[in-house]
Amino acid sequence: MKAARRNAAVRAEARAGARAGARAGARLGRRDLTSKQRGAATIEFALVAPLLFLLLCIAMDLGVALWVNLTMQYAVREGARYSVTGQTNLDPNATNQQRYLAVVQEIRDSSMGLYSLVSPSYVITINGATQTYNTQTSYSTGMFGKPGDIVVLQINCIWPLLTPLVKPFFANGNFSFSVAATMRNEGF
Repeated sequence: MKAARRNAAVRAEARAGARAGARAGARLGRRDLTSKQRGAATIEFALVAPLLFLLLCIAMDLGVALWVNLTMQYAVREGARYSVTGQTNLDPNATNQQRYLAVVQEIRDSSMGLYSLVSPSYVITINGATQTYNTQTSYSTGMFGKPGDIVVLQINCIWPLLTPLVKPFFANGNFSFSVAATMRNEGF
């Protein structure tokens, strides 16, 4: 009986040792698994970072382009409001050239400094008749119409994009847009 007890004790000890060894092996396996995953986040970030950087550049460029568009829209509206009065710096006897230059100056003043960066060209439509002006010195008689005429002042603009990652998606790397304002001339 003593031998049976001894054998049972030895077997129990062996089982306990086997369980402990299995636990130790399991722990060792977990360590192997975690050591194999070391740096996985860095590699995943390296794979995703270029896409995130591209999206950030696109968002930044399009945000700036939208801001430029809205700023120039405001400037054209202010220029059109100024032009329908028929006045040039409150001088009712101004020539067409003075009036044109005063309207251009009003647009320039309202554009927050963007006027010279957008390469503007003007299209002025009076009662359906369109005239295009590419420089500040090009003007014509009656270019802003007579009292009561409907005047459309349109500016075609080109904005150079900021980041080289976005430029290939646009023609010549520029964002082209037009802004316009339509108003009726006052009785001047």
